[in-house]
Amino acid sequence: MFGSSTDPSHNSSAIAGTVLIPTRFFWPYGGRRVFLCGSFTGWSENILMSPMEGCPTVFQVICNLTPGYHQFKFNVDGEWRHDEHQDVVSGSYGIVNTVFLARDSPETPRRSNMEVDDAFMPMGISDGILSEAVPTISEADIEVSRHRISLFLSQHTAYELLPESGKVVALDVNLPVKQAFHILYEQGISVAPLWDFGTGHFVGVLSAIDFILILRELGNHGSNLTEEELETHTILAWKEGKSHIFKQVDGNRGLYTKRLIHAGPHDSLKDVTLKLLQNKVSTVPVIHSPSPDGSSPQLLHLASLSGILKCICRHFRHSTGSLPILQQPICSIPLGTWVPKIGESGSRPFAMLRQNASLSAALSLLVQADVSSVPIVDDSQSLMDIYSRSDITSLAKDRAYAQIRLDEMNIYQALQLGQDANSSSGIFNGQRCQMCLPSDNLHKVIERLANPGVRRLVIVEAGSKRVEGIITLSDVFRFLLG
Repeated sequence: MFGSSTDPSHNSSAIAGTVLIPTRFFWPYGGRRVFLCGSFTGWSENILMSPMEGCPTVFQVICNLTPGYHQFKFNVDGEWRHDEHQDVVSGSYGIVNTVFLARDSPETPRRSNMEVDDAFMPMGISDGILSEAVPTISEADIEVSRHRISLFLSQHTAYELLPESGKVVALDVNLPVKQAFHILYEQGISVAPLWDFGTGHFVGVLSAIDFILILRELGNHGSNLTEEELETHTILAWKEGKSHIFKQVDGNRGLYTKRLIHAGPHDSLKDVTLKLLQNKVSTVPVIHSPSPDGSSPQLLHLASLSGILKCICRHFRHSTGSLPILQQPICSIPLGTWVPKIGESGSRPFAMLRQNASLSAALSLLVQADVSSVPIVDDSQSLMDIYSRSDITSLAKDRAYAQIRLDEMNIYQALQLGQDANSSSGIFNGQRCQMCLPSDNLHKVIERLANPGVRRLVIVEAGSKRVEGIITLSDVFRFLLG
């Protein structure tokens, strides 16, 4: 009835840059060779399913599907079968299973699909049938762990985040935008506090999102901002004159704010953490003012969740047993954002892009879906790289932003601009693309996230590196603080 294929390219749309919904299909009833076929392949291709790691009687595959209604069934050892435990309907191909994927494109996101802490119920195996797994840790142990971490954060201050030596880069608001972003690139940073000599105060920050919006504005044919104007267009003029762009993008998510979010050196680590989480910012300037009226402020440090997590790891290094939650595998706790399972109610699209997707599509996804990064995968959903907001600063190199069109440059080309000429040519250079397995425990994940420059871990399947989800620093702290 259908042709067979082992090609793992399972797309219901071949349009470059299209954001599809990665959907996981399961066949938990055994067999030697199991294939999936459905309306999304035109009923003309059998997609080979793979046994799950550690459970050879359960087969799975991830397919990229467009939102809407789909039918499917399974070919098990040459026999066509359907799953009686899933929704079924009788059609032209006999009894088939059905699934409906809600239309929730990045153009109209309801919530962030990479930064929020979506609820996730892990699946277990019982007699070859998928069922909800029973947690192996009690609620009491979870609360004990959270209480001890919360207590530590409350009893320690931002002073402990300050390094023994180092530098903090701040920019004058009257600096031309073009020069500012060259500085960010040359210094290897993606955010810098803004200083106003007129008022004698720090008034805001310049971040990668500013550069993204400026590039999109430059690419807008109706824009009044030109590349030549960047020579004289100051940061202050950009912040004031283009604030409506932020407000249009922002909606209710807080991408644009007029007041500076900062912390004092005597603020507790818990207060600093909550400021980072509640305001959805990656860094908070730690500012000390020796005068009661707040004059003569001194910029001491840029606090981040990574630095706070490092303090937690250092404090509990020899007493991890006092935090039972650290021994739990991440697949068994509500942590991070995962690729939706077939039939999972209320699931949201997990955005991934191909290397040939346009840079314009990637930037639109980062801004409009309010996410900080997007995994870049091949046709089999295996992780190739990751594109983050901070990668945009690489376009300052050799004024690349003035020589490209966002809709003509693809993600692969954009990432190549950021590659160090002296580094190896491998795709997984340095700390660009950090991974973990669903079976890794929380302790292992936290230790990796505490490393400088690591803001997220992509959850992958062992061996194939097929993307299964993502865990960010924000996800970890939202879970640890309850």
